Amino acid sequence: MENYLAELYERDLLRLKDEIKSFKDDYNIWRKNDGISNSAGTLVLHLTGNLNFCIGTKIGGTGYVRNREQEFSATDVPRLELIAGIENLIEVVKTSLKDLSQQRLEEIYPLEMYGQKSTAYYLTLFLAHLNYHLGQINYLRRILEG
Repeated sequence: MENYLAELYERDLLRLKDEIKSFKDDYNIWRKNDGISNSAGTLVLHLTGNLNFCIGTKIGGTGYVRNREQEFSATDVPRLELIAGIENLIEVVKTSLKDLSQQRLEEIYPLEMYGQKSTAYYLTLFLAHLNYHLGQINYLRRILEG
């Protein structure tokens, strides 16, 4: 199962990188329309912070320290920096999930967010979370840039 998950994460993180690259105007990465709470840039910072912590630190032991407040307050981070963060995250996820055993996947995840559930459950949840925001970014880009 770990290779399956690593492949899906890599695929969808590459899609995230492509979405940010697809913005025609850097300004629009940080722009929101009425009724939209978070810009594409904010969502990228949130996803990279979340996955670096929830997979990198909690599974891979990277020691990444998450600053969730900054994920939602930072603005105007250059596109190339966002892309570099995604590329780094891809390596963190691949390394963290590479040798994950079936036994480890069945163990209780080390951080309780939605009850005591298995690591496999939370990895699936995090992948769904990534795709939820990936869809938001795609749709926001198309709304803002036509």
